[in-house]
Amino acid sequence: MYASQGKPGRSGRAGTVVRTGRAVVMIGKEFEIREYPVPDPAPGTVLLRQELAGICGTDLHNWEHGRLSGQILLGHENVGIIDKLGEGVDRDYLGQKVEPGDRVVFAPGTPSGAYGFQQADEAPHFRGGFAEYIYLAQPETCFVKTRLPAEAAVLSEPFQVGVHGVLRSKLTFGDTVVIQGSGAIGLMTLIAAKLSGAGRLIVIGGPKGRLEKAKMLGADLTIDIGEVKDPAERTKIVKEHTAKNAGADVVFECAGFLGAITEGLGYLRRSGTYVEMGHFVDVGSLQLNPNQELMRRNLRLEAVWGGGSNDYFVRAHQVMSRGEVPFQDLVDPILPLERVADGFNALHNGYKLEGRDVLKVAVRGGLV
Repeated sequence: MYASQGKPGRSGRAGTVVRTGRAVVMIGKEFEIREYPVPDPAPGTVLLRQELAGICGTDLHNWEHGRLSGQILLGHENVGIIDKLGEGVDRDYLGQKVEPGDRVVFAPGTPSGAYGFQQADEAPHFRGGFAEYIYLAQPETCFVKTRLPAEAAVLSEPFQVGVHGVLRSKLTFGDTVVIQGSGAIGLMTLIAAKLSGAGRLIVIGGPKGRLEKAKMLGADLTIDIGEVKDPAERTKIVKEHTAKNAGADVVFECAGFLGAITEGLGYLRRSGTYVEMGHFVDVGSLQLNPNQELMRRNLRLEAVWGGGSNDYFVRAHQVMSRGEVPFQDLVDPILPLERVADGFNALHNGYKLEGRDVLKVAVRGGLV
């Protein structure tokens, strides 16, 4: 349900017109569109006109499980056009000269807190991506000018997460890799693993539309959890596609379901590596036997928090900028601000919207 508040502009002192813009606010499981005054950027900061913002699995799980209280400005996977530069800002993180009209992407995590997940009633506003503007209010924000189309650039942050996971895994050339989950993070991890020299790539997830994209991106084998419902059968299939049926060298958990962890540990060979990437929201605890499932098999466990450092963000963007991977083909559908709820419900209810599979749902800020 939506309630629209405010107008495109309002009179300020001495009859001046205060520029306003729209932003989506999450209250529990409801969404409102509100009008807020558009700030002039302070020294060291940047104001963007938002082009696209992706709906992240973290946004979805916070919405599903009610992990954020208050009135929240969500959205942290963004691409936008520079509207105004604060005093002292004329170059991006890499030292490239920037000016109004340039397209930029930015790493949402900063030492002062992340964009998205912000209280709507606290100024400055526009610190979440589901809006017409994004105010990069933290001077230490890593932002980079990009030549990528908006539909590809909006995946910069999720690709950074995939790069972070693959680098933490210490994946070796020729490794057999399993990726649990065929959503955006799973597919970004698939791309990063392939580019890092994985020898065989297995993706487990669904629905069919997402698995077809996984094959297009280089998966050698996909397993549809809607068709192969028994975890033991899925494990059997995985091992049959590994050297000597011993199991995978590396498994990435990108699904965000507790049961995937214990199942995924069973895919690994002795001394293999398991990388947890799917639980950025607390969805509870699981039970496992550390002696039997971990120690006796001499496994190595890794877990990533977000995209890691700005260095990972820059590395990810440099790879994307080569243009060798059709990232823009993975963003579907693109919805207006008024349909944010449709995007969340599609991801919550079987990844379908209007009778077709959805992949990466993005929200339009008004410029695309």
